Amino acid sequence: MLGRMTILEELQWRGLLADCTDAEVLSKRVAEAPITLYCGFDPTADSLHVGNLVPLLALRRFQLLGHHPIALAGGATGSIGDPSGRTQERQLLSHEILAHNISRVKEQLKRLLDFETSVNPARLMDNAVWTAPVTFLEFLRDVGRFFSVNQMVAKESVRARMEDRESGITYTEFSYMLLQAFDFCHLCREHNCELQIGGSDQWGNITAGIDLTRKKLGRTVFGLTLPLITNADGTKFGKSLGGAVYLDPAKTSVYRFYQFWIRTDDRDVIRYLKYFTFLTQEEIAALERQHNENPGARVAHKALAKAATDLIHGPDATAEAVRASEILFGGELQGVAESTFNEIVGEVPTKDIARTEFDGAGKPLVEILVHSGLAASKGQGRKDIEGGGVYLNNIRETNFQRAIGPGDLLFGKHLLLRKGKRNYVVLTAR
Repeated sequence: MLGRMTILEELQWRGLLADCTDAEVLSKRVAEAPITLYCGFDPTADSLHVGNLVPLLALRRFQLLGHHPIALAGGATGSIGDPSGRTQERQLLSHEILAHNISRVKEQLKRLLDFETSVNPARLMDNAVWTAPVTFLEFLRDVGRFFSVNQMVAKESVRARMEDRESGITYTEFSYMLLQAFDFCHLCREHNCELQIGGSDQWGNITAGIDLTRKKLGRTVFGLTLPLITNADGTKFGKSLGGAVYLDPAKTSVYRFYQFWIRTDDRDVIRYLKYFTFLTQEEIAALERQHNENPGARVAHKALAKAATDLIHGPDATAEAVRASEILFGGELQGVAESTFNEIVGEVPTKDIARTEFDGAGKPLVEILVHSGLAASKGQGRKDIEGGGVYLNNIRETNFQRAIGPGDLLFGKHLLLRKGKRNYVVLTAR
């Protein structure tokens, strides 16, 4: 598909084209020769999250079609804070924290962009490099004079904050638009960058850069925005019960990252296959047919989770996440790593049990079931065991006289109990 579609056709088909300046002119321009483009991100944390993926994957889509992507870290703009979509001012970060965040995020970008190819390598730049040396008076004279306050106030991101009587907008945030415009103008002059992409909330900032570049350099440049993603139920994309879903496995484990995608609403899964994977039009159409015919099989969800997790964490990590997921569907526990098993502990009810309970001849399974809450009485536990509905460490146990000893404990401390298909409890010996 990539060989048959232009980049704008690709984005259009995927539902990733929100707004574009001079669409016909840009379409002709990208068809003539590779274009240099950039997308900025403010390093407000030491990890990207799934909400950052749409514009960054768009950079990769451009790169795959031969264009020249720049990922711009906002060492300067990040120290100010973008008011777009905010109801109050961001917490200002020190230069040391911003530098640390950029260094961490750079490693994640290597998963998303190719910095090594000799044809059209991606570049990571920091706008603090060209912004920090500029004095305040120089900035007012060389940039500020090209903007009217009326023009700036008309921007949605600024107007929305000014209408909030409680928080308003500080001069610091008010100046953010000028800083981003300065970036576009600088990148155009120094690196022949002709296109800026970003979320639809960046439209005002992007067009400000287009105006500044035209006035200062006499150059025609372009802006393209991608839709801000929301779930089918109207909630913000990229959140789980534990908060933001990060790309750093230390913040969001690979298992939970995989589960985030598996739990996609049925109404969203085909859209998200288009947004967050590089599967072809034909592959996604086939998955859509399977999803419509048998949504319970969750074929599309599994394809989405695998593709997204492969991209960020690699196939080996994805395989471990899949294995951990299968444990709660009766999957084999032999050879499972303790770290993999630990990922599921938080997914099911857990209860402690004294380690001394397993001394000597061990503790009868029927008593274990009562202790776990899976059986109301020893008599009920016996019936459940004899009926074949009880599983110990995902192995059916039909002997009601079975006693549990230390050798039955997974990793020397856990018992995974299941009654029926979905009633799990993990007992942990303390």
